Amino acid sequence: MTTQASLANATKADAPASPWPTFWIASIAVLLVSIDTTVLYAGFGALRQGFPGSSAADLSWVLNAYTVTYAAMLIPAGGLADVHGRKRIFLTGAAIFIIGSGACGAAGSVGFLIAARVMQAVGAALLTPASLSLILDAFPQNKRTVAVSLWGAVGGLAAAIGPSLGSFVIDRMGWPWAFYINLPIGAVSLAFGAVVLRESRIPGKVQRIDLVGMLLLVTSVAAAALALTQYESASWSREGIAALAIVAGVALVAFIAWASKASHPLVDLKLFHDRTYSAVNLATLSFAMAFAMMFFAFFSYMTSIWHYSLPLAGIAITPGPLLVVPTAIISGRYAARHGHRPGLVLGSLVYAASGLWLALVPGVTPAYWAHWFPALILSGIGVGMVLPSLSGAATARLPQNQYGVGSAVNQAIRQIGSVLGVAVTVVLIGHASLTRADFSQLYGMHVALALITGALCLAVNTRPKTQAA
Repeated sequence: MTTQASLANATKADAPASPWPTFWIASIAVLLVSIDTTVLYAGFGALRQGFPGSSAADLSWVLNAYTVTYAAMLIPAGGLADVHGRKRIFLTGAAIFIIGSGACGAAGSVGFLIAARVMQAVGAALLTPASLSLILDAFPQNKRTVAVSLWGAVGGLAAAIGPSLGSFVIDRMGWPWAFYINLPIGAVSLAFGAVVLRESRIPGKVQRIDLVGMLLLVTSVAAAALALTQYESASWSREGIAALAIVAGVALVAFIAWASKASHPLVDLKLFHDRTYSAVNLATLSFAMAFAMMFFAFFSYMTSIWHYSLPLAGIAITPGPLLVVPTAIISGRYAARHGHRPGLVLGSLVYAASGLWLALVPGVTPAYWAHWFPALILSGIGVGMVLPSLSGAATARLPQNQYGVGSAVNQAIRQIGSVLGVAVTVVLIGHASLTRADFSQLYGMHVALALITGALCLAVNTRPKTQAA
């Protein structure tokens, strides 16, 4: 009996721990980060009231400073997680994000708020790729596709519910509480993460931060976003806008040239030798632009054209986000068996259909159930099929020593797409007096970007090797 008991205890001790506690702790932190990328779509009007001396183009940098910094920091953060420990970098990022959130809520000027948003973005960039690496390391190979799809679904749902959640919080308590709400949830994730998460790293690897590459990338994205947001500004001449566009293009070319020759580049261009990885990242860029444009436009349409209150607009958007997680679960299970391409292509077409509906059907008279609700259903299904699967397809064939960097590049490209989407939207509908016609061009671009996403995803091949053979 003693021997049997000893064997039973040994078997129990050797059994691998459940990966799900790691998944939920990592996902809670990513939930906060993803919410913060979109929560201010609902709060943009409140920010304009809170800082009446600032223009819409100036305030757009409360959103864009976060996403530009986040995009530039994600890639080295992925490498830091691989080298210095995924748990350590995750907890460090969570702590910085919480402090930055408190600073954002306490900001008394636009300049201070933008600086605090940069701090928030540094923390978010540290914890995001570390969270995915922790999940990939915790799950066995045959369950990673579903786990990554769920992780992506959490991020997609959070980004989708950010505006609706923000509308309630901001209307009831003011825009600072869009940031203060992060404090208790972030503290829970930090506390449980310190106890539950298991450390993992790549032994022997050395991480060198490519400051030149970071500077060139930030310069390119920031100059492009600034040129777009200031395109119709009276304080900028056409020559100045053209100069910004040239700076953006030159910095991008210089970034690619540097990355191809540097011994330790910010982005390892060899990743893009894989056709699937290249296609997925281009698709991520186009879809992220369309995603940002859709949410920014939604609140502008509801409050300016249909004259909904902010809380009512928040309720009105809810049905779409509620479909993201169940759709992502179904898509993830299908992708695990048959690859990501069918779901990505079909989801892009569904998302394009939602944009086409919004371009043609809603008018100036509110008719939510007949004119807007069908588009929300289509967009929720489309986002659930595409957004999580893009993350899954990007990491599907990565070797273990490139989990952090490879996933970080994909997430960075998504953030760059969001920056460009916000910038384009500010140009098209950022002025005070909006009409129904102002939205037609925007929804046309939404459709075009969704179709481009679908076309790019035709090159994705992540079928299981047994099926491919």
